[in-house]
Amino acid sequence: MSLYKTRILARDEVANGTMAFHLEKPAGFEFKPGQAMDVILPGAAAPDSPDARHAFSIVTAPHENELMFATRMRDSAFKRALRALPIGAELEIDGPFGSLTLHKNVGRAGVLIAGGIGITPFMSMLRHAAANPSTQPLTLLYSNRRPEDTAFLAELQGYAAKNPSFRLVATMTNMDQSAKPWDGPTQMIDAAFVQRAVEGLPSPIFYMSGPPGMVEAMAKTLVAAGVDDDDVRSETFYGY
Repeated sequence: MSLYKTRILARDEVANGTMAFHLEKPAGFEFKPGQAMDVILPGAAAPDSPDARHAFSIVTAPHENELMFATRMRDSAFKRALRALPIGAELEIDGPFGSLTLHKNVGRAGVLIAGGIGITPFMSMLRHAAANPSTQPLTLLYSNRRPEDTAFLAELQGYAAKNPSFRLVATMTNMDQSAKPWDGPTQMIDAAFVQRAVEGLPSPIFYMSGPPGMVEAMAKTLVAAGVDDDDVRSETFYGY
């Protein structure tokens, strides 16, 4: 990995409590869709401490002229300091790193399974797929509590409408607490849900991203659905 200097170009809320940060893309910074980077806050006395450095998946695709990451704005020392940075503030990024990248055999489908902010590495993959049309079938199973908690929902719905090779299967598990309408699934992602979603897909490879509990539970769900361990890739988000 390498250190690069960058600065904050903009920030916006992409779901309730979830903020996206847009960064200047440093010259020479190259990455693959699905990879991550460390964000290092300016002026830290101990730049390797958890209060100064945090790993984030890159939301943008390699062809885009900026870098973006998104995070739940929890009450941690790092998040408080990040929120306080003004537009134009300089910081450093270290990367890229990570191996949660889409397989190259376009004859095999990709099934992406995300819970909450675990969507971020898949956004890079799907933005790349939108800019580079392919016949490779991609299906996203995306679980959230409510539509208002669902980062990038409208963007994903747009991709599904335009790209015949991409299917979005989003589910909202706490609609009793939602102020927004939803006419899609409202159940948890279980083995039967997975089996219905992947029916007819050619030799799918599964990718999971989210908090540790979600990834662990989903691994068991995939086993119950009859998925071979060799066809599963995962990335766990700690302290996001």
